[in-house]
Amino acid sequence: MSLSRIPSLNWLRVFEAAARTQSFVRAAELLNMSPPAVSQQIKSLETYLGRELFERGAHSVRLTPAGDAFLPSVQQALLSVETAAAGLFGTRAETTIHLQATLVLAAGWLAPRLAWFHAANPGIRVRLTTANLNADYLREEPDVRIVYGQLNLVGPAPERLLAEALVPVAAPALAAMIAEPADLLAHPLVEVETHRSGWLQVFAELGLNPDAPPRFEFTDSTVMALALASSGEAIALARVPAAQHLARMHGLVPCLPDVAPVVAVDHYWLHMPPAPSRALRKFRDWLLADAGVSKCQL
Repeated sequence: MSLSRIPSLNWLRVFEAAARTQSFVRAAELLNMSPPAVSQQIKSLETYLGRELFERGAHSVRLTPAGDAFLPSVQQALLSVETAAAGLFGTRAETTIHLQATLVLAAGWLAPRLAWFHAANPGIRVRLTTANLNADYLREEPDVRIVYGQLNLVGPAPERLLAEALVPVAAPALAAMIAEPADLLAHPLVEVETHRSGWLQVFAELGLNPDAPPRFEFTDSTVMALALASSGEAIALARVPAAQHLARMHGLVPCLPDVAPVVAVDHYWLHMPPAPSRALRKFRDWLLADAGVSKCQL
């Protein structure tokens, strides 16, 4: 059966919100709709496509493989509509917020979400720059920062934004070879040398006591660790929820899907100025609300 144009752009907006929050209730709050209305819009889209996009649970929803494959295209399409409208018709007076965030959070968690914030707040633009090492944070003076771990790095009174958990991931063929935790030790393990939580903490949580030194490959960021693991020759630690999107982009899957993620010792912290503007307060509220529905699972 050939498909004509999707009848309602709003179906896509509702689908994107529900997929991002993994909740019809939360999507309804973000869109100022009722949960039954969200459910009906999703059902209409599924009926049109002839495929189920969500697995429905008692209190949550989860993307099906078809929904997971569809989501990036929908997010890109919504962003393209917004960009084209701005280019053709101009924009209203805008406030720009300069946000500085650690690289993996910016690429894997913030970037997929900013298009939705811009669509809901057309008068506020977010300029996103990244930092990885301590010196990177001190090189700029942004309006707001998201810092990993270093609470005293850029000022007092931070707000806790996200917890972090560690999930061993690899290319599917390699992940299929990991039947129990001890099997991890038979393969190269990519370690991020700048983090306190890493493979040694995972070993301790899984009860592993290697007789010989593991084969570590070192890098300076989770972004690079996941890229190295995508070769199919090594195992990396996906730091979730920050790295969920990146791990999927690289085609990586959990090595031990039935083992709970290892909770890391550090968190992501939001640093705001003492007297934030109205735009900054709105952005802060959006960040904290979205962080509240992010799960530490892959």
